[in-house]
Amino acid sequence: MSYLQTSVISHAQRVRRLYKEASRQLQALYGYQRHIFRYHAVVLRARFDENKNEVDMRVAKKLLMEGEKELFLKQHPQPLKFPLSPGGVAYAREPHVPDWLLDIWHPYEKAQYPEYFARREIRKREFIERWEKKYGKPDPDAVH
Repeated sequence: MSYLQTSVISHAQRVRRLYKEASRQLQALYGYQRHIFRYHAVVLRARFDENKNEVDMRVAKKLLMEGEKELFLKQHPQPLKFPLSPGGVAYAREPHVPDWLLDIWHPYEKAQYPEYFARREIRKREFIERWEKKYGKPDPDAVH
């Protein structure tokens, strides 16, 4: 869930995100006609450049909120999404396979990859040693 906002975003970051999202919306609208898309992208950039030197933060915030509102009202009904990003056609297509699954392989299956599993056992031992050095050995009498 790395796409969820968890921190405060500055005004400049919000402006950059607005510009990028507006550009993506134009790409969704005119992406198949490259020359038309480029024309609208230049017009969009000119609209942003008109107000780039605004020093009054009240006016700048008002412009930003109006831009976000305009983007929301004019958004494409089916925006382009990158395949692996949330909402894309390939998002979470391949499930995450947990590492412990390799521990339950049959010995005949492990025998097909002897170097890999030998190195894996060494790394598992090193990981356990580092864990015990940092946190101590687990108490066998502790009830969970």
